[in-house]
Amino acid sequence: MFVMFGIFLREEAPPPIVINKYSDEQLRAIIKQMRERQELYKEKVVDQYASSPEISPPVSEYKHGATRLEERKRQAEEDRIKKEEPFEQQLDSMLGNTIDPFTDRRYVAWLSVVTLAFNYNTWFITARLCFPYHTESAIPFWFVMDLLADLIYLADSVVFQSRKQFVKAGDIIKDRQMTKKNYRDCERFKIDMLCLIPFDLLYFQFGFKSIFRANRLLKADTFFEFSDRLESIMAKAYIWRVIRTIGYLLFMLHLNACFYYVASEYQGIGKTKWVYSGLGSAYLRCYYYAVRSLINIGGLNEPHTVFEITFQMTNFFTGVFVFSSLIGQMRDVIGAATAGQTYFRASMDNSVAYMVANRIPSLCQNRVRTWYTYTWDAQGMLDESELLDKMPLVMKTAIAVDINLATFQKIDLFKVRRQGSQMLVDMLLRLKSIIYLPGDFVVKKGDIGKEMYIIKGGAVQVVGGPDNSIVFVTLKAGCVFGEISLLQSSKDGGNRRTANVKAYGFANLFVLEKKDLFDILVHYPESQKVLARKGRKLMKAKGPAAAKAEEDKKKGLALFGPKPATPKLLRAFGGNLNKKLIERMKVTARQLSVTSKYLHVTYHVIYLGLVLFSLCFRLLVASEHTHTHTLILFSY
Repeated sequence: MFVMFGIFLREEAPPPIVINKYSDEQLRAIIKQMRERQELYKEKVVDQYASSPEISPPVSEYKHGATRLEERKRQAEEDRIKKEEPFEQQLDSMLGNTIDPFTDRRYVAWLSVVTLAFNYNTWFITARLCFPYHTESAIPFWFVMDLLADLIYLADSVVFQSRKQFVKAGDIIKDRQMTKKNYRDCERFKIDMLCLIPFDLLYFQFGFKSIFRANRLLKADTFFEFSDRLESIMAKAYIWRVIRTIGYLLFMLHLNACFYYVASEYQGIGKTKWVYSGLGSAYLRCYYYAVRSLINIGGLNEPHTVFEITFQMTNFFTGVFVFSSLIGQMRDVIGAATAGQTYFRASMDNSVAYMVANRIPSLCQNRVRTWYTYTWDAQGMLDESELLDKMPLVMKTAIAVDINLATFQKIDLFKVRRQGSQMLVDMLLRLKSIIYLPGDFVVKKGDIGKEMYIIKGGAVQVVGGPDNSIVFVTLKAGCVFGEISLLQSSKDGGNRRTANVKAYGFANLFVLEKKDLFDILVHYPESQKVLARKGRKLMKAKGPAAAKAEEDKKKGLALFGPKPATPKLLRAFGGNLNKKLIERMKVTARQLSVTSKYLHVTYHVIYLGLVLFSLCFRLLVASEHTHTHTLILFSY
């Protein structure tokens, strides 16, 4: 029956009113899409790994083809790498896929080998070209040495130069294929290939002559690269600069000796007194002449022909120019090497002159000299901040963190979470290094505390007693003292030093001033609140009040300690529920006080009566005693 009634109602329902058929269809389609999207989002909530309902943009045929081509290239490259020879794989295990040319010591060592091969070619190609050293017995030796040098050149190009990392748009490229491509596209690859062209094959046509190896001298870039890398890793780079300058001088003399032998051969060996006589070692004799000629020592044989005069004048002019340049370069090298020592000596001399002019006592002068000497010997400079100021902030931060962060985090006041680590780094950048001499007081009792100290080297002692002869404790490297004074105020002398601290031997301390700390905390308000809370706790535990309480306990003035505070519950109960009882107790106390006053007066009256009674009794006894003595006297 109900079913029939429902069918009747359904049949009798009026049809929907449609104003615009197209709009109605569009709205119904939109509603359908929204419902489908709602169902997808419901599934997304249930399954977080479900895909997004948005349709991904279609990929064009061109991009799809390019992606497929790149995939094929990558697969082919992987297959090629898998099929590499075992030798290449061994090189990868030894040298790595690529090489960092600035920090890899193995690359610097290899550059030294290539530089040795380059120097062999530079010195012996010219010597063999000018002097008669290509004899039948020496040719096999020269051939083996030439072949070894060529193999070194080839290994440098194939193995090492193709693995060098490079920087592109700020990124360090470490991909092997890209490093190879970069090397092949640079100018150095062309020069290296030009160096390896085997002009030596012309030996078969023209004979064994070293002139055909002149292209090996184009490898000069390797020598200068080795020089730069060696200077960057040496602690005292001026040593290599001096050696290099001396090498330039010796090579100029070597070239002059070669030219002199060629000139002598042109004039005729032994024909005149000026040319080489042909006796002894040709190279040593010519080198000796070059030394005396270029350095203008004198005592040489006079030239006679126009050629000899021209050659000798050219030697003199060349010697003046070359040796003046080399001497100037040597002066710059030595001056740069001793610049710090010169600055130290000038500073010390100026300080001593000032003290002498002002008649400073000799004891103080000796202490100043000792400070200068020890500071220079200990750290190689008078002020470390001058060196660090020239570095970028990242470098200064790295150095400060490596030196002091571990020690700084051990301080109770600065034990903060990871969020406060940047604040600690900023504090490390504000530290200043100070050296104290043996017996110098770092802080004195009663001084205003404006700094905290971290012991970098040496030791300090906390002293007291008469003449500061009692040593309470000795603090060594890594210890910290004076940190409480950074957060104490000057109210009631809260930031006064409570002990004497003096240096035990030479002490190198890092100092953080209160002003620098507050300048940093301005940028870290949350850390400032945390430090304030920790500071209050530490001041309660270690501050002057705690120290005074400890001293009172030692003296026996605080045996029972402070009175504990009344519990809050009891105070609330007594203050809210028993006010009337407290008032009655106050009234009773006032009555008792009045009664006590009356009792006090009565007590005094009774006491006065007793005193008067005692006096009267004594008078009566005295009078009876006198009367008895009178009767006895009259009886006699």
